[in-house]
Amino acid sequence: MASIVTTEETLPSQELTDGQDGILRRAFVGEYTFETGGYLPQIELAYETWGQLNADGSNAVLVKHALTGDAHVSRGDSQTPGWWEDFVGPGLTVDTDKYFVVAINIIGGCNGSTGPSSLDEQGNAWGSRFPFVTIKDSVRLEARLATLLGVHTWHAVIGGSMGGARALEWAVEFPDLVKNVVVMASSAQATAEQIAFAQVQTEAIRLDPNFAQGDYYANGVRPDAGLGLARRLAHITYRSETELETRFARNAQPGEEPFASLDGRRGRYQVESYLDHQATKLVHRFDANSYLVLTEALMSHDVARGYGSLTQALARLAKVNVVVAAVNSDRLYFPAQSELIASSLPKPKPVHYIDSPIGHDGFLTDAKQLGPVLTALVFDD
Repeated sequence: MASIVTTEETLPSQELTDGQDGILRRAFVGEYTFETGGYLPQIELAYETWGQLNADGSNAVLVKHALTGDAHVSRGDSQTPGWWEDFVGPGLTVDTDKYFVVAINIIGGCNGSTGPSSLDEQGNAWGSRFPFVTIKDSVRLEARLATLLGVHTWHAVIGGSMGGARALEWAVEFPDLVKNVVVMASSAQATAEQIAFAQVQTEAIRLDPNFAQGDYYANGVRPDAGLGLARRLAHITYRSETELETRFARNAQPGEEPFASLDGRRGRYQVESYLDHQATKLVHRFDANSYLVLTEALMSHDVARGYGSLTQALARLAKVNVVVAAVNSDRLYFPAQSELIASSLPKPKPVHYIDSPIGHDGFLTDAKQLGPVLTALVFDD
């Protein structure tokens, strides 16, 4: 039976939990051999916390971020709003006055945890040498951090999109340590179409002339064009056709003329300007290698791996309260994938829907619709 793995360098949990809410902190969790055989001699995980762990350790909630997200879920004592600001915080659905909320930056990312841009013992970026990461690797490492934080059982693990995949993997890997799991706008296994969308994104990065086979850090020039193109494609899948048509239709970007060429270059439609904007935002805050690592982790996502079948994997959740939610307009993680999770549980459950016209990103913008459901089913104590 799975259990949290401890390290020889266990630190007193008090050292890791003292401090202000919503402030980034880091902890070393030791060496690690990855699921596919890669190895790192030391791994650091960045995380944020809100609230206080109670005496019996029964009020811990783990919130999982999506692909290019981070651990800054809620403002707390910082000056920056979090990405789930209307869902996690004092008096909200995930009430930080009642619960000890933890969010961890995923291994392989670029927001504080060890990733391709991190330095090895010789002071060189790992770059192309960074190991292949799976969703299972991420939760096994996070289990080590949970031990350091003094968390022995999660009242709830909750996430959407890649965060939902991580939440489900947490419960399957450590069913005795998770009381409730909330899987939003996600899947148990990546589909052929999701792998196809992801493959185009990863190739866009690798084909950038500045990619240098992943070892571009010393060059001073990053593969921003490739990363930006990957983001454009991804963002189309995050939004619905209806939302794009309603917001932009065939309208020209102000001051530009898409039906005419000026100096060999035509103007843009508004939707093109929107995608350019999304690309620019991402390349200013994210690392291309991390995008590759995390995207390929999602491509490999399959909670059934090692258990024979999806039904056998989810049979491990017999004592876990599972809440599955979907966005009705999602065209990246189709609602049918949420229905498959719910119907494959030891005791099939209904899927709870977020009614949003914008598509996949509805799990971010409209999560508060799930407030009454989660209050009744998960946060009712």
